[in-house]
Amino acid sequence: MREHVKPLPTYLVSRYQGWHATSYAENRAWYRRLADEGQRPRSMIIACCDSRVHVSSMFGADQGEFFIHRNIANLVPAFTPDGDHHGTSAAVEYAVQSLKVAHLIVLGHSNCGGVAGCHAMCAGQAPDLEEKSSFTGTWLNILRPGYERVLERAPADPVTELEREAVKVSLENLMTFPFVREALDAERMTLHGLRHEIGEGTLEQYVSSSDQFEPL
Repeated sequence: MREHVKPLPTYLVSRYQGWHATSYAENRAWYRRLADEGQRPRSMIIACCDSRVHVSSMFGADQGEFFIHRNIANLVPAFTPDGDHHGTSAAVEYAVQSLKVAHLIVLGHSNCGGVAGCHAMCAGQAPDLEEKSSFTGTWLNILRPGYERVLERAPADPVTELEREAVKVSLENLMTFPFVREALDAERMTLHGLRHEIGEGTLEQYVSSSDQFEPL
């Protein structure tokens, strides 16, 4: 294993050194305070792994403001306390029960490769994702109920609609977590669904009363 671990690429080393000499040096007291006092984020954001979704920049967030969890297609599985490994569920549990975030946000986005892969898989066009050995395909099965809903509506742009369904499915599954529902019922936390249009730089928000996404 050791022979495969290499030094960091030079361009990343240079960027780190530049950051340490400028941004860190200018805000040293703030970083040390964060280290000493621990994190107290106001919000948890569940976003996609996609490198184009720059959560902190989008909301102008400082260090320590957001507790961010990323995964393929910003999906949340249903509450399944089976003793297995559940990274997303563990992150939600930690944010709600330990950090006591005030806002829990699911952030989807346009041109999502994971969502497009789910659409292809459910349509029988990606047999490799249907293999039991595919971690990605197994994960994307979380979104299958959303695919079925899109199929019933037959929209002009089904993949875009499935991106919205990815947010809705995650919101629905979050409600299966007892501690999430308890925090919401006690009004200690609020739940939000967003979709980011990368090319336009815009956000749309899920409105539960109309079951629609509306521009912010």
